[in-house]
Amino acid sequence: MLALMRNANVMNKSSILLPIILILSSTGFAQQKVTADKIVGIVGDKIILKSELAIAIQDMQRNSGTTELKGVDECSILDGMLIQKALVLQAEKDSLPVSDEEVEAEVDQRIRYFINLYGGKDAFEQIAQRTVYQAKQDFIGPIREQRLAQAMRQKIVSDVTITPQEVKEYFEKIKKGNLRFYESEMKLNQIVLYPKPSRDIEKLTIDELNDYKRQAESGQKKFESLVQIYSQDPGSKDHGGEIQLSRADSKMWDPVFFSTAFRLKEGQISPVIKSKFGYHIIQMVSRNGDEALVRHILRIPPVTQPEIEGVTTVLDSVRNLLTAGTMGFGEALARLSNETPQWIPDDNLKSTAGQIMGKDGTTFLTIADMDKDLVLLLKNSNLKPGQYSKPTVFTDERGKTGVRIVYMLSKSEPHIENLKDDYNRVAQRALDEKKSGVLEKWFAGKIPTMYVMIDGEYKGCSNLSKWQGVASTAGN
Repeated sequence: MLALMRNANVMNKSSILLPIILILSSTGFAQQKVTADKIVGIVGDKIILKSELAIAIQDMQRNSGTTELKGVDECSILDGMLIQKALVLQAEKDSLPVSDEEVEAEVDQRIRYFINLYGGKDAFEQIAQRTVYQAKQDFIGPIREQRLAQAMRQKIVSDVTITPQEVKEYFEKIKKGNLRFYESEMKLNQIVLYPKPSRDIEKLTIDELNDYKRQAESGQKKFESLVQIYSQDPGSKDHGGEIQLSRADSKMWDPVFFSTAFRLKEGQISPVIKSKFGYHIIQMVSRNGDEALVRHILRIPPVTQPEIEGVTTVLDSVRNLLTAGTMGFGEALARLSNETPQWIPDDNLKSTAGQIMGKDGTTFLTIADMDKDLVLLLKNSNLKPGQYSKPTVFTDERGKTGVRIVYMLSKSEPHIENLKDDYNRVAQRALDEKKSGVLEKWFAGKIPTMYVMIDGEYKGCSNLSKWQGVASTAGN
């Protein structure tokens, strides 16, 4: 699947931002049933069940691979649920808008995530013990609540800003031993071209796929068996080539692949098609309106040395223009994207203007963010800020051979946090802390105006003290 796709801290970290897994708990996604249930918390007309807490703990333990989770227990989860219920209650009073469309879109996204996580629709339905349709219905309420809570939280802190003086004062309060250490970080741009394979090799790839299609249609081999042997899509190969498609996400997919898939009837195998990732055959597994489950085999025609050398020569000329200052980086990227039909530019670079993005979504890269070919390029070229690398051959995450020029915008040395080099990061933490204070103040004023009930079982939870002052208790 991955090969086909384009690409607040409050009160305490474990409470205000509910883990996504709590949505699973409220929909009963657990492998272990809870034998007894009761209401353990109420805020206004919003209730919290004992089963939700138990299932959340089970799911967190399963996902972490351990039965011991530091700082995660029923007290902290219940605190988070009470907070979310209070935010939802106020959001409904303030009539904050959350559309059915955005809720349904997120539901679809979550369902597809779990289908791919568990290895297909059948595995998902077996683990969830419900159909995809039933699971979607179960998700709607919790996701709507999460959206309302997020909207209310944003409304409360929307006017919070921070001044340079406040950032300075925040930084000066940090003890030296608690200052963060940053590894060397770089900002890098790149221009990438993929050589096109020769027509003979492309024809050979097409012939191979036609043979796989013949074997599957004749019953000689199962389609999923052919996937295991031949497919070059790492994101779906281990799941029999299965991909969940939805018309709501059509823009995320290669248009040829997507449109071909939705024209198929159940069990039908497509002719060989070409996408920007390579050549495919697609089998329709099942279809339900605008949702479809398909299998596919991806083959990427290999490129030979002459094709690689041709792209390298072009990029070498571009590098000469860049280093001479007669062409800017943006101009080079635009020209190569629009004027080189004989080579394939990397479409992902258009959306980032050539910037290589880190795993956290920022433009600051550490070694851990880089592919092994990029690490090797930087090591061998000894690239410095303001310099362009020579055109270098690499293999991307999809297994395609490309050639790239890398431009280093900046590079920091390993250092202990300081305001000169790390102002933006410190400012963001200071702003988050200020927002946290505003939210704490909001809750301190709102909680006494709400009906709150907490089961007596949790009267010993110290992190629930802000609720206990106004809450009635039930049970022991």
